[in-house]
Amino acid sequence: MDRFFYLILDRGEGRMGAGGGQEEAVDEGEGGQEEARTRGDRLPGSGACARDAAIVRNIYFKWESMSIRMATGAQLRMARIMRRGRMLCIPMDHGISNGPIEGLEDPASVIYRCQGRGITSVIVNKGIIKALPEPVPRIGVLVHFSSSTSLSMSPNRKMLTGTVEEAVALGADGVSLHINVGGREEPEMLEQLGMTAAACHRWGMPLLAMMYPRGENIRDPHDPEVVAHAARIGAECGADIVKTVYTGDPDSFARIVKSTPVPIVIAGGPRAETDLDLLQMTEDAMGAGAAGVTYGRNIFAHNAPERMVGALAAIIFKGAKAAEAIKRIGTNQ
Repeated sequence: MDRFFYLILDRGEGRMGAGGGQEEAVDEGEGGQEEARTRGDRLPGSGACARDAAIVRNIYFKWESMSIRMATGAQLRMARIMRRGRMLCIPMDHGISNGPIEGLEDPASVIYRCQGRGITSVIVNKGIIKALPEPVPRIGVLVHFSSSTSLSMSPNRKMLTGTVEEAVALGADGVSLHINVGGREEPEMLEQLGMTAAACHRWGMPLLAMMYPRGENIRDPHDPEVVAHAARIGAECGADIVKTVYTGDPDSFARIVKSTPVPIVIAGGPRAETDLDLLQMTEDAMGAGAAGVTYGRNIFAHNAPERMVGALAAIIFKGAKAAEAIKRIGTNQ
C-alpha cells in the first residue's frame, strides 16, 4: 500500500526543531492523519504558525511514487551491448590465442560488414579497438582482457591483459574475461574474475564472463551439472552476462538458465557442420531461455557473414524457426 507524508511547516520565532522554520514529514500510516492534525494543533509559536500548519497539513506527497528514474552508466552500456535484453555478439578475440585465423585477417572489415544486419555487439582485444579506422556507433564493443596462446606450455592459463580503467579510456561498452573451470589454473582466474568484477562495478562497466568447463578435472565439458556449476560461478563472482557452452538439449539448458541469476548466452564452439545445425542450436537455446548467442568462427569464417547474422537475428529477435531463417542465407545446407 502507498504511504503518504504530510508536510508541516512551523514558522515560530527563535526556535529550532518544530518551532524554528523546520519542515517535518509525518508518516500518515494507519491513523496518521489524525496524529498529524494533533501535532499541528499543538505546535509552539505564533497564531500564524497554527494557521500555516492547518493549510500545509492538507498538502501531501505520495512519497514512494516520486522517485526520479535515471539511467546508470552500466544500464546505458548494457543497452548498447544487448537489444531488448537479447544479444547477438561476434567474439573476435582469437588473434592472441590462435593468430590471424580464417576470417579474422581483417577484423574491422567483418565488423563493418555485419553492423546494421542484426548484431548487437562484438568482443575484441584492445589493439583492435585502437586500430579501427572509424567508430562503430551502431553496436556495442566489449574489450577482452584474458589471454593465452596456443604456442604456450599452459594454453588454458588465461592472464589479464588490461584494466577496467583502460576499457573506459578506450570507450568500450563492456569488459570480457575468459575463465576456465576445472584445471590447475582455475584459482588465479577466479581471483581475476572477482577483482575485475569489483572494478567494473565501480566504473559502471558491464562484465561478460566466458565460463568454460576446461581442465584436468573435466571429463565431459557439456555435462549439464558441470555447465550449471561453471555458469553459477560466473554469476556469483559478479559477472553481468555469462557465456558458456550449450549442453546439447533444451531441457537441461533450461535448468541451467533457471539456476543462473544473470543472462546466459551460448558459445558457438568449432565450425558447425551445416548452417542449419547452427541455426537449430540457436533456436533450441533461445527456446530454453538463453539471452542470445556469441558466435565467432561460425560467423566471421562464413562465406557470407552478414547473411548468417541476418538469419541468427531472425531467430533471436523475431522468434523465427531455423527452417525459415536459413532462407536468409540462401543455402540449403
